[in-house]
Amino acid sequence: MTKLEAIIQPARLDSVREALQAVGVAGVTVWEVRGHGRQKGHTEVYRGNEYTVDLLPKIKIEAVMPNHLVEPAVAAVIKSAKTGKIGDGKIFLTKLDEAIRIRNEERGEAAL
Repeated sequence: MTKLEAIIQPARLDSVREALQAVGVAGVTVWEVRGHGRQKGHTEVYRGNEYTVDLLPKIKIEAVMPNHLVEPAVAAVIKSAKTGKIGDGKIFLTKLDEAIRIRNEERGEAAL
């Protein structure tokens, strides 16, 4: 099993979620987060005052899946989140040893 974590632009959430469902990823967790990568934020003017916005709003999606779905899921996220501009996001993959469904104590891929 593998956990996919994707940090994406907020406007791309619906298309990424739909793309993951289309390749068979059963469930996702979505968080509203703030951060920056290489773009390091930007400056804005509000009521005549200039200020720096260095933590930009992003969306973090987490999904745990069987190993055979990892490459299709990565391709789906890239295709649906990519705009070609700086700040499109990142994907992180982590191998998992175990998953346990609390309700009935199922383990492994059956718990997904």
